[in-house]
Amino acid sequence: MHPHAMLRDPNAPKNPTVTRSSMRRVWQFAGVYRWMIAAFIVTIIVQALLGLVAPFLFGKIFDDGILVGDRSVVVTLALITLGAAIAEAIIAVAERFLSSKVGEGLIHDLRATLFDHVQRMPLAFFTHTQTGLLVSRLNNDVIGAQRAVTGTLGTVITNGITAVSTLALMLVLEWRLTLLALALLPLFILPTKKVGAAVSRITREQMDRNAEMNSTMTEKFAVSGAQLVKLFGNQTVEAEEFSGRAAAVRDLGIKNAMLGRLFILSLGLVAAVGTALVYLVGGNFVIDGSITPGEWLTFVVLVPRIYQPLTALTSARIDVMSALVSFERVFEVLDTPHAITDAPGAPELKASRGEVRFDHVAFSYPSSNAPSLAIGGRGTGEELGVEVLHDIDLTLAPGTMTALVGPSGAGKSTIANLLPRLFDITTGVLSIDGQDIRGVTQDSLRRQIGVVNQDPHLFHDTVAANLIYAREGATHDDVVAACKAAQIHGVIDALPEKYDTIVGERGYRLSGGEKQRLAIARVLLKNPTIIVLDEATSHLDAENEHLVQQALETALDGRTSLVIAHRLSTIRNADQIVVVEAGSVVQTGTHEALLASGGLYSDLFETLAAGSRTTQPGD
Repeated sequence: MHPHAMLRDPNAPKNPTVTRSSMRRVWQFAGVYRWMIAAFIVTIIVQALLGLVAPFLFGKIFDDGILVGDRSVVVTLALITLGAAIAEAIIAVAERFLSSKVGEGLIHDLRATLFDHVQRMPLAFFTHTQTGLLVSRLNNDVIGAQRAVTGTLGTVITNGITAVSTLALMLVLEWRLTLLALALLPLFILPTKKVGAAVSRITREQMDRNAEMNSTMTEKFAVSGAQLVKLFGNQTVEAEEFSGRAAAVRDLGIKNAMLGRLFILSLGLVAAVGTALVYLVGGNFVIDGSITPGEWLTFVVLVPRIYQPLTALTSARIDVMSALVSFERVFEVLDTPHAITDAPGAPELKASRGEVRFDHVAFSYPSSNAPSLAIGGRGTGEELGVEVLHDIDLTLAPGTMTALVGPSGAGKSTIANLLPRLFDITTGVLSIDGQDIRGVTQDSLRRQIGVVNQDPHLFHDTVAANLIYAREGATHDDVVAACKAAQIHGVIDALPEKYDTIVGERGYRLSGGEKQRLAIARVLLKNPTIIVLDEATSHLDAENEHLVQQALETALDGRTSLVIAHRLSTIRNADQIVVVEAGSVVQTGTHEALLASGGLYSDLFETLAAGSRTTQPGD
């Protein structure tokens, strides 16, 4: 199966359509700009009416000025035509201002709403959705949605007003020629529905293919992705795969362009036939004396102004369907439910002591087949897979260190991830200082918890910006003090621009030990009550481990800590050691007590000790 295929909800409709409910939601989103939209519509109406002045006066100039030799009439009507053109230009500027104001405002609102909604999704959402697909929704689809409101709406209103006003003037001049011009109208309407559905389908497929390309570029152009491609020498393979995806986008673009062009050309031919009939019949009316030459010339000028908007209005449904597909795709993301939310009226967590209690906690990861976890899903976000933690009963006393040990895949990181509520427990109670963490706000919970991972993430920004991310408003002295405590200030001070040095994507300009110490400094700046260390000292050399251990001693002092560790030194120093196997706690106690009791811990310790003697004799 192609990797991107796994991202699509198999239960999603194959060819989604734009519904009335979607149209109502579009209007609700644009409703905050309703007065601007109203003014925008007024400017369009005024422009359409001013546009009739020139063709109407054209016939008057010919009949009342040129044919009778009255120069004053010619001058007067020419000046009026010029004035109307100037007024139309001024109104056009106002129309453009209002259009851009509404359009750019809508882009901002959609992007801000989408960003806020997505970043509040649970961690499971991001493990099932590629970053590039989300970026595509926030960029391409939002812009398409904006075009639906300003471009398409403006086109429909402009052409509608132009058609109605022109038709009214034509009826006043000569009703028989007007009916003749309208006789071909069914030929404009009949093919529209079929072509509109085809264009809508192609447009959605184009957006999906573009999203796949964006996802590929986001993944392969990241430092780690680019490094992996180079190490395996797969540049040619990646280029060929990307070329294939780009070719699919190209072919769809050509198909869409040709379908649209053929449709417009066919309508143009129908309009040409109608115009020719008006020339033929109207010319004979002039010869017969039924209408004046000036009236016939006015009619000749007006005919394109009726067929052009009719052509545009006939294809307007195609434009609307195509543009509103973007809104549908935006709504798909906004409709993806938040599986982890604050309880109504939830208070803030007040953690003064930092006692953590797992009371018969069980946990199952969200099912990989849950439709809510993929864009376009319609589930509740509560679909669960196999239970991975079973009846965890554990207490972390305030100010103490608890070490989690166990085989790989035993559930240690899962236990650690439950504490900041990256996932919600399935059954039982997880509390801090007696407060169920599901009953307090997530923001206040996470303010009390600091996490240092094995591979801490750093943003592509300055050292200072990465540190201040932990506590907005921290002073430079606060930052320096945290870095000194984390044994990293000397390294930063030696950098070319010190704290203003860019660390690179994911901190690639720093070594593993330096990133660990910078992450510890960030936690110190945050000053949490509880600290979680997820294998923070693994894969470090002896020198870096010594520096990180020094930094950790400062970070953990007086705080409740939960440590996942493979280092003997960390395990020995723990106040409590919890042995986890197959998602259950099988042993709890101090280092000496667990060694004396034998069992899994004794076996794990012997394995660690053997590895330490082999690779780290100084441990």
